[in-house]
Amino acid sequence: MALMPKRVKHRKSQRGRIKGKATRGNKVAFGDFGLQALMGGWIKATTIESGRIAAQQYIRGEGRLYIRIFPHKSVTSRPLETRMGKGKGEPDHWVAVVKEGTVLFELAGVTEAQAKLCFARLAHKMPIPCRMVRRRPA
Repeated sequence: MALMPKRVKHRKSQRGRIKGKATRGNKVAFGDFGLQALMGGWIKATTIESGRIAAQQYIRGEGRLYIRIFPHKSVTSRPLETRMGKGKGEPDHWVAVVKEGTVLFELAGVTEAQAKLCFARLAHKMPIPCRMVRRRPA
């Protein structure tokens, strides 16, 4: 089952624009290493889930995986062969709106070499370019 919110305030949201850099959620907070977005965009709930599965299979219970994004935005679509008019379509899937610099996933309890390989697998699944970042000393 893909990620989706239990309830939403408005059933159908507007498209919006992704501009600027992330000021919140742009530092590694829970783990030792993070996967950071280099561009803004939408990441589908199914893509987040497939990334989680790939990371869990790679680390095999050695470390801890943290997912820092959640799909809050619904994307609508119309049925095929429907004429113009007749309003907006029904919600089709859910996406997480990601700004440049947002940390998507974090890993704790693994070595840097393991984190690098795990994030390489994760970055391959993401629709936007990503890089690995390290936690800064406090």
